[in-house]
Amino acid sequence: MAGVELRDYQEDAVRQMRNGCILCGGVGSGKSRTSLAYYYVRNGGELGTNEYVPMDDVNIKDLYIITTARKRDTFEWEGELSPFLLSTNKKENLYTNKVVIDSWNNIKKYADVKDAFFIFDEQRVIGSGTWVKAFLKIAKVNEWILLSATPGDTWQDYIPVFVANGFYKNRSEFTREHIVYSRFSKFPKVDRYLNTGRLIRLRNKILVNMDFKRQTVSHHEDIYVKYNIERYKDVGKTRWDPFKKEPIINAAGLCYVWRKIVNTDQSRQIALLEIVEKHPKAIIFYNFDYELELLKEIFSGYEVREWNGHKHQPVPTSDAWVYLVQYNAGAEGWNCITTDTIIFYSQNYSYKIMAQSAGRIDRMNTPYTDLYYYHLKSRSGIDLAISKALKDKKTFNETKWINKKPIVFEQSSGMAA
Repeated sequence: MAGVELRDYQEDAVRQMRNGCILCGGVGSGKSRTSLAYYYVRNGGELGTNEYVPMDDVNIKDLYIITTARKRDTFEWEGELSPFLLSTNKKENLYTNKVVIDSWNNIKKYADVKDAFFIFDEQRVIGSGTWVKAFLKIAKVNEWILLSATPGDTWQDYIPVFVANGFYKNRSEFTREHIVYSRFSKFPKVDRYLNTGRLIRLRNKILVNMDFKRQTVSHHEDIYVKYNIERYKDVGKTRWDPFKKEPIINAAGLCYVWRKIVNTDQSRQIALLEIVEKHPKAIIFYNFDYELELLKEIFSGYEVREWNGHKHQPVPTSDAWVYLVQYNAGAEGWNCITTDTIIFYSQNYSYKIMAQSAGRIDRMNTPYTDLYYYHLKSRSGIDLAISKALKDKKTFNETKWINKKPIVFEQSSGMAA
């Protein structure tokens, strides 16, 4: 059998990896194969050979892969295991070790596993909840690595990994040494970080960046559409939900109503149809159930498939189709190389979700050089605020935005500025 093949930048990453590191690579860079190559080498395998070099079957460690529910259910990792002659099926696995693939929701099941090797995919170890507690318990008595396209937005995101690596005893020690909280906030809000030089050194120690140079060229285009300005302004003044016929009680409810007014405007639907006419095979991302119903109505004469909390249908295979994907359900764990087009019908609040969604067609084996991303948005206050947060690579915060300052409306060329 031929030896394990990796790209040059993947081999470089394997040489840099160590226990407790974060393998950081963009969507589609091949983090899964690279992480398995590291496991393969750690257990006696060799890279860069013409023939497959078996691992040490006497001392080989059990392999646990903790990933997203979608990646588990679509058996994506099984395909990555095959070049290494590994399988979750004992009959097909060349070795005597155990190979387990499960989702983050079930991480507590493996909290008592010892002397194994863990790959934590699409890392979820942020905060101090159940997943983090189980992760820290696993990290103490096993070898492990993390895979992530976006490892952390703030220093607080790194606390669990720093603790797992032994840099700090616990979250309290990190907080004591590095965080100054604002005195004027009603809830714990970081005012500034101390001794960031040490934090940068520690981050550099565990981050292994994959030097992945894409062959594709991404073309992002903002398509501005109209919206009902008077209705939008009226909701802002009265705090009345015209859809449910009831008062709006909080910031989330107000933003939801504003977004529904904006997202259901006929001009947005027309713009969408014009794009699909130009690109007859398109993936369309959306946020809300009312958008799904509207999209299905618009494309009633097309071949339509869905991936969301209700349906898990495959990507269509005809010459003209639309694939409707709900952000939270389908931003990761699958890919498509049969189209060059993604349309974001509405914006998601999370920069990470948007980046992961865009990566569904930006794969190493795509036959396309040019990839097209269309962002449908209006010049309403809510759309502009979300766009600004995403541009700054942040997550849009409804309450913070509503309370920050009064909303100012302007009108120009039939649209809100």
